Amino acid sequence: MQFGRYYEEFEVGAVYKHWPGKTVTEYDDHLFCLITMNHHPLHLDTHYAAETTDFGRNVVVGNYVYSLLLGMSVPDVSGKAIANLEIESLRHVAPTFHGDTVYGETTVLDKTPSKSKDDRGVVYVETIGYKQDGTVVCVFRRKVMVPKRSYGEARGGEQPGRPEPAAR
Repeated sequence: MQFGRYYEEFEVGAVYKHWPGKTVTEYDDHLFCLITMNHHPLHLDTHYAAETTDFGRNVVVGNYVYSLLLGMSVPDVSGKAIANLEIESLRHVAPTFHGDTVYGETTVLDKTPSKSKDDRGVVYVETIGYKQDGTVVCVFRRKVMVPKRSYGEARGGEQPGRPEPAAR
């Protein structure tokens, strides 16, 4: 299974449909909120959300949705990355609720060879996340520094650092 891509493998206009999707549970949302110390009652308090918000129920915290989509994109986009350079924009377009399933896809917008090192380049991508009914919930653009094939080959190929099993 491929994990990330070398610079040469990215083509402007290519779309990577990340698989599988992830059904967001109340537990996922609450754990993320607690780990990140986001204690807003919109995410944690069912009564508050039902009685005082336009949604009438808890909304999944947006940074979890973003993080989920970023993670989904790793095998297709940044699995070989040298660095994530920039999140240019991040928009939460519609709410995600407990029980929704989030899917993602990434489009390659541009790619530029490095000006300072000939073994890498920068890939500019846009990732969208959408729910089971197709509603887009999150859109972000980022720039990722990825190696050229020569960089990977010089450091061990497709699975650098992987040890061999000991003799039995």
